[in-house]
Amino acid sequence: MISNQQSLNLSPYMGIYDIVVPKDNMLREINDLVDFSFIHEELEVNYCLDNGRNAVPPIRMFKYLLLKSIFDLSDVDVVERSKYDMSFKYFLDMAPEDAVINPSSLTKFRKLRLKDILLLDMLIQKTVEIALEKELIKSKSIIVDATHTKARYNQQSPKEFLIEKSKLLRKAVYQIDESMKEKFPSKTTTNELTDELAYCQKVIAVVEKEEAISQYPKVQEKLNYLKEIVADHHEQLQLSNDTDARVGHKSADSSFFGYKTHIAMNEERIITAAIVTTGEKNDGKQLQTLIEKSIETGMEIDTVIGDTAYSEKDNIQYANENELKLVSKLNPMISDGARRKEDEFDFNKDAGMYVCKAGHMAIRKARTGTKNVAKNQVNTFYFDINKCQQCPFKDGCYKEGAKTKTYSVSIKSAEHSGQKEFQDSEYFKEKAKERYKIEAKNSELKHRHGYDVADASGLLGMEMQGAVAIFTVNVKRILKLMK
Repeated sequence: MISNQQSLNLSPYMGIYDIVVPKDNMLREINDLVDFSFIHEELEVNYCLDNGRNAVPPIRMFKYLLLKSIFDLSDVDVVERSKYDMSFKYFLDMAPEDAVINPSSLTKFRKLRLKDILLLDMLIQKTVEIALEKELIKSKSIIVDATHTKARYNQQSPKEFLIEKSKLLRKAVYQIDESMKEKFPSKTTTNELTDELAYCQKVIAVVEKEEAISQYPKVQEKLNYLKEIVADHHEQLQLSNDTDARVGHKSADSSFFGYKTHIAMNEERIITAAIVTTGEKNDGKQLQTLIEKSIETGMEIDTVIGDTAYSEKDNIQYANENELKLVSKLNPMISDGARRKEDEFDFNKDAGMYVCKAGHMAIRKARTGTKNVAKNQVNTFYFDINKCQQCPFKDGCYKEGAKTKTYSVSIKSAEHSGQKEFQDSEYFKEKAKERYKIEAKNSELKHRHGYDVADASGLLGMEMQGAVAIFTVNVKRILKLMK
């Protein structure tokens, strides 16, 4: 049950916070900046209002998720720290003597209370509203890019993931006491996931038995993280195979298994829109939705800045129709204007290759035709014939018995003469210099807020993680701009 009344905290010890949590503490500043009542209003539909025992207030549960993101902690560690860290208790609107939640409550909150809520859009909308109210947004430009997040479990080898995490725990232990090497069990010699799980449980048991060592913060964090992973496996072993995650390509010879977050950000470095997709999705196809979502937040836009992935013909036409300046360099691979089956083959600008609708990338390319003659040159892309023969989409694409599968693109950059002319202007060159800002933002999300690896399996879990991480970086940026 969730109460319709906001409870008043009448603890006689509340004055402690004025002493131990300074005015410039970041968590105090966030509490002062954001009215979190919108969380209660959005989530109350997922609670019973008049039956059952009292639930932990949804605002407090949401703030726990924020603390996880801000400090990059596991469920267990964020709850443990809220026992003794007065700034955490203040942020969570708890009395100093209040008991904390059970860490398992956070999993239930994510799965049961945040379902069917457009959390990502809602949190971005809220932060942009605050920035506009504070008159912090002056620019009319947005910068677009995509950042990748690896799946929590590698679909090909969940065993390797467990090996890596148990290794990090042992390493943290050895830094304190090298003699512990003799107490750990022998490593597994099979390829069975269940054997590796059993090994991890033994490692956990050994560390927990050594109370003097397990209490070290750097050991405790690694220990809790490994325990969380093992618990997930025992509860639902198939989570090690993330059915939503897909292989995406960062370059011609490097790939990742996971998800993409397509981001729009203004020049003040506040994220105005985001779309979470599986890893193989094309960056350029998300541009129009990013622009529309940014406008819905209240942003005025006259310029869109991005890399070559966004200079597709459709995006240039969309920008012209909506009187937007598209600061995105043309790439001869995508500036063709009349290629066939445009909806079945997407260009991956990082790899410089086309990807078919099954997600398979061309393995090589060749250019044919003579330069500077009447007939256009052609780029021909060659696909792996073994994959084509087994592809579920081969009807109408691959001819049975064919020795090769190719896709050809005529290079017709003249059809983009307007964009080419704009590309040479001083305005284009000046605005293009702003693009580095979004790369720095992607780095902040990954390295400070744990966005390099997914917290859970599935697209929904990735969206929730993105929502909280983006809300966090936006609020931090607003506080910095206010100073």
